[in-house]
Amino acid sequence: MVSYFTEDTKFAFKEKRLTNRWLKLVAESEIRRLGDISIIFCSDNYILDVNMKYLQHDYFTDIITFDYCEGDRLNGDLFISVDSVRENAQFYGTEFENELNRVIVHGVLHLIGYDDHTEEDIAVMRSKENYYLSLRELV
Repeated sequence: MVSYFTEDTKFAFKEKRLTNRWLKLVAESEIRRLGDISIIFCSDNYILDVNMKYLQHDYFTDIITFDYCEGDRLNGDLFISVDSVRENAQFYGTEFENELNRVIVHGVLHLIGYDDHTEEDIAVMRSKENYYLSLRELV
């Protein structure tokens, strides 16, 4: 089950049912089951506090993923800075919704086990993001 929350932002996410179906498809495509995932939409300042408190990183980011997976069941918390997603959408010349969906699936891919530490990892992650973004239209 995917649950949606907000912290330190007035953002209203309107595509919960579609996103739930899409993330179930992503999980099943990767031979996983959708467990309990919390998506927390927040501000830059809120995600910076989380980053410093739990990861000892003193910088802004668009997403922080906390992995609580058990076996093939995907469980975790995805903290998503709506501010950073807006900035990234503008920087990359894409729609906010598209960039938000990319960040959401990026977090789920981390829960599945994909990483983005090396150039090769980043290329695989980006390819998976693009593939699953294309499937979102079909659910």
